[in-house]
Amino acid sequence: MEELCKDILFYNKEHKKFFCRNFPKCRDFDVYHMALIYCLGIDKSVREHFENVYDIRTGLIKTEALQEGWQTSGSLRVIRLAFNLYTNGTASVDDYEDEEEKLNECKSYAVEEIFCCGYAPYFWQAVRLRYPEFCG
Repeated sequence: MEELCKDILFYNKEHKKFFCRNFPKCRDFDVYHMALIYCLGIDKSVREHFENVYDIRTGLIKTEALQEGWQTSGSLRVIRLAFNLYTNGTASVDDYEDEEEKLNECKSYAVEEIFCCGYAPYFWQAVRLRYPEFCG
């Protein structure tokens, strides 16, 4: 694990510990899981509520976590990017029945909505982990 982590940019020590503890527990050791676990470890609130966001045993994301009271603007960005990198889509849009709410949720996955924050360098790292063949 140390070899894998040596070239990865982490937000802080807690982020690195979270990644090193949880990535080996994943069902698959692929770029999807690597980007997901890395991304979910960026924000402290998400780390503290990890089991509310992702079931590491089944490999299922829990989109309903986006509606929980502990969410912050930063945690929402982290989770949406993680879900997008993991599923290649806007996973939580189907949680809404109203068309306007669906559209608003879809817009929340836009690059501007996610990347315009202090986590942006770490979001780029997550993208590089997910797409190593294109990011080098």
